[in-house]
Amino acid sequence: MSCKSCYGRSLVMDDVTGDTVCSSCGVVQDFDNFQAHFGGISGPTGTYVRLGTAGTGNVYGYKETKIYEAQKVIEDTMFKLGLSGSRSNEVKAMIDKITEGEYGQGSWFPVLTGACAYVVMRKDNNTLPISEVANFVGCDIHELGRMVSRVVEFLELKLPEFDIVDSLERAIKTCPSFSGVSADLSRRMLKQGVFLVQCLIKWFVTTGRRPIPVVAAVLVFVATLNQVDVKINELAKELHVAVATCKKRYKELLVRLVEVARVLPWGEDVTTKNIINNAPYVIQYMEMKSMEKRGENNKHNQDREFCLDDLIDQCLSKDLGYGYGSYGLVNDSQYFEPNLSNEFPDELQLSQECLAMVYAKFLDEASLVKSISHVEEGNCRKRATGHDLFDWSDWWNGKSKLSKKLMLKQILEQDVGLNYLPPSFEWGCKVYEIRKKKIEAAKSRIQTTMSSSSENSLVRNDCFVEDVNMSERKRKRQFDIDWEDFIIETLLLHQVKEEEIGKGHYNTLLDLYVFCDENVARV
Repeated sequence: MSCKSCYGRSLVMDDVTGDTVCSSCGVVQDFDNFQAHFGGISGPTGTYVRLGTAGTGNVYGYKETKIYEAQKVIEDTMFKLGLSGSRSNEVKAMIDKITEGEYGQGSWFPVLTGACAYVVMRKDNNTLPISEVANFVGCDIHELGRMVSRVVEFLELKLPEFDIVDSLERAIKTCPSFSGVSADLSRRMLKQGVFLVQCLIKWFVTTGRRPIPVVAAVLVFVATLNQVDVKINELAKELHVAVATCKKRYKELLVRLVEVARVLPWGEDVTTKNIINNAPYVIQYMEMKSMEKRGENNKHNQDREFCLDDLIDQCLSKDLGYGYGSYGLVNDSQYFEPNLSNEFPDELQLSQECLAMVYAKFLDEASLVKSISHVEEGNCRKRATGHDLFDWSDWWNGKSKLSKKLMLKQILEQDVGLNYLPPSFEWGCKVYEIRKKKIEAAKSRIQTTMSSSSENSLVRNDCFVEDVNMSERKRKRQFDIDWEDFIIETLLLHQVKEEEIGKGHYNTLLDLYVFCDENVARV
């Protein structure tokens, strides 16, 4: 016989496998390895090939197929989330422990996989937004959140708090909107974003809210300051959050900065529409306040709203770099010198005439520079709309502690020029005051009704006759009584304390004092 490859006749028998091999080319001859089947289905089977096997001689059953498909789902989810092999193995071990080695199939299993991936990342203090996981898994964020709660409860874990600063850093590194930003500008924007995010934490804007919309709002604001074109709609889609929520958080950020700007000499003119133009001054002031040392030797600083010496010298001097070129301004801080008293450092004396003169001069020269900038187009750099008076590379200092990640206690101890209470607390105080007025009005109506004076009785009868033909709409407008007033009256008649009524737990009070009494009376 000759070789099937080289057609040579140097065929030898392999001592190990027993196959015929060509000694010249080394090709194994296959015609001697054929094994015939005898007896049909019940006859002997082949050595290398068998239907329904993978070469091991075992048939895949339902359980093996289920586990195989489940592992494919896990690996696919880990690949979409960009997690490493060790994290993937940790997620597999967690799922194996939860399902007791059974894994599973169906629409619930990808949700469980995403929940375990989220828990694994949170355990290692690595931020993975739950909205991003829900988008990759293909489920609702609330459904994924419930699954995360069940996983944490089953495994008896205690996850660390969500780190919004890490979320900001991750967003600025991974979002396509910032892909064209240089490394230096990206680091600068990151420090500014960390500063503003921690200020929002101090102002309780993030309390009880989803953190990612806050991150989106801060990134859009910081990008605008640094002349980076980022749209809030596109960034919201990249972060998988609602656009309306991001716009609401952006507006809240502007409102807080406007309130901080009230201490500036021109603060009354600052609004949410022009806060972008004044943001460098506001942030610079906030940095100065956060770096201000408070101690026994600096007690006089507590009485002063802020130090205007350095701020005015930097904001109004020609060294700040407004882009005036040869038409630079003389240092306008000289107008403040006569009113800065060195004899009384605890008091800052500024006359209204002085502030008005400086502000008017600044506006006149700003309009002059704006007209000059159109002539020198070849020498002027590209500026964003409405920001062509500022040298954006000089206003940011970046030496404040708030530019680095701090603990919550350290953030609350910092002074940034504005102390703000949680919005829910302020709303609760307003509602409590309204409820107290309703209680007083209800007490007055009860006293009027229970009065035994005949004159009051005649007046009430006359009012009743006049109101018979009135519509319900006019009657409600005249007395201004709603369902809450009737409930308060009922509780007062059942001798419920005013402090308890003021808390607003009407259903509980009605069950304890009203309906409970009726049931006892019936028995």
